[in-house]
Amino acid sequence: MSAPSVWILLADRAGGNGQLISLAEALGWPYERKAMAYNWLNRCPNILLGATLATTRRSSAEQLQPPWPDLVIGASRRSVPVARWIRQQAGGRTKLVHLLHAMAPLDLFDLVITTPQYRLPQRTNVLHLAAALNRIDAQRLAAAHAAWTPRLDRLPRPLTALFVGGNSATYRLDAATAARLGAAASAAVAAAGGTLLVSTSPRTPPDAAEAAVKAIACRNVVYRWKANDPDNPYHAFLALADRFIVTADSASQLVEACLMGKPVEVFSWPMRRSPLLWVKEWLWRRYDAGGALAGAVDRLVYWGLLKPPRDFAALHRALRDRGLITAFGERAAAARRPLDDMERAVAAIRALFSRS
Repeated sequence: MSAPSVWILLADRAGGNGQLISLAEALGWPYERKAMAYNWLNRCPNILLGATLATTRRSSAEQLQPPWPDLVIGASRRSVPVARWIRQQAGGRTKLVHLLHAMAPLDLFDLVITTPQYRLPQRTNVLHLAAALNRIDAQRLAAAHAAWTPRLDRLPRPLTALFVGGNSATYRLDAATAARLGAAASAAVAAAGGTLLVSTSPRTPPDAAEAAVKAIACRNVVYRWKANDPDNPYHAFLALADRFIVTADSASQLVEACLMGKPVEVFSWPMRRSPLLWVKEWLWRRYDAGGALAGAVDRLVYWGLLKPPRDFAALHRALRDRGLITAFGERAAAARRPLDDMERAVAAIRALFSRS
């Protein structure tokens, strides 16, 4: 029997795309990458959109042609109508696996793979993991190590990598917070000795990047993110650093640092505050308390009509429980339990086809 064919639906988010590619590679089945671009209709509720390509740009829709795959893997909200349309064209034969959150009825999918910050309910087709599925290709890591070792080898050790995230639906990295981050990381490195390796990210606002860099007063190497830069040292910093400081907003960078087997500290600051987030948090406190309202909230989430506020504290607890991270300034845990999330995800997908 030949291996199932797989399509992964990529979008414009590096973290989600990284998880899709990592999962497809780990499955070991033949797969195709479908880069999707969306129009304004993607903002409509998925429960109303149904199975459609109406939310995609023409160039994206034109690449979706038979033969149809045995498995489609998408991520986040926008890929849902497209995945359902592909399954419709295949006469219902295609299995759907979805990552992160869906904002659609969960029973539309054969499997939903999620992590603590998305707060999805417990269901038989929902696999709850500890952390994101981002994995770094070993050859890419080795190539970055070889290319950057001559540039970094003479710097005083230890090398501390600071990965700076940015704005998201949950966090806002303003200049004042970034300046505190730069000063705190700089002070820690100055006290311990060594060198600070700084890398910003696509989500880092320019004023925040500037404030963080200006606040650094220790020996440092700074890289400001640029699109499609072949000399981006992010993977080299992963490979060569002795320890990491990662901002709390970035689940992808956090798990990639944890996979290096070195101490990882998380720099946190207060989350965004808005009337909508306040209402959602109030609902979730009622949900956690149980009762009739909890049941109503559970149904709204299940049907994709309510998007839970992200709970990054739950993600951090899951990684802390494994000894993989500490809060910034705390001593590293004595023992670490490696992440087995990818193995669990691959086993769950393979089980879909073994049952068939």
